[in-house]
Amino acid sequence: MVTEHEENRRDFLLLTTGLVGAVGVGGAAWPFIKSMSPSADVLAQATTEVDISSISEGQMITVPWQGKPVFILHRTPEQIERARTDDNASMLDPESDASRVKNPEWLVVLAICTHLGCVPQPVGTGDYGGFLCPCHGSHYDTSGRIRQGPAPENLPVPYYTYKDDSTLVIGKAVG
Repeated sequence: MVTEHEENRRDFLLLTTGLVGAVGVGGAAWPFIKSMSPSADVLAQATTEVDISSISEGQMITVPWQGKPVFILHRTPEQIERARTDDNASMLDPESDASRVKNPEWLVVLAICTHLGCVPQPVGTGDYGGFLCPCHGSHYDTSGRIRQGPAPENLPVPYYTYKDDSTLVIGKAVG
């Protein structure tokens, strides 16, 4: 017959062995789990800060973000008004101007045509006052919305925030 003392000792040994085993498995798995974290070069590309204070009204710059070009356009009052007026126009991918910009003065879009991935020409080259992808003739308006051509969707709007009045941050911080 097993005594209560031996039963308590057996329970203690089983619990301790299980605990040591679990710690061992966790310790062995940690390097594999850590290797799945983004590397320093990936973290460095997660966000791009852009000083927008020197961009004059009507001017557009192109900046790299995660290896992709991004158009940042300081829109004129005429471009803003045209984009708002065009909200009611017939579009292939309907979307209001207000849903594409956080501040009406600034348009931030990925500079990648949604048809075959070409880089559109700067603002003012398309039939609608916006961008033109010369490869296959896709025309975008001053809000980056597809208006004519084979592109199926609007120019994508990346995640961005304003750090302050003169700094735009494209992307989300990782980690």
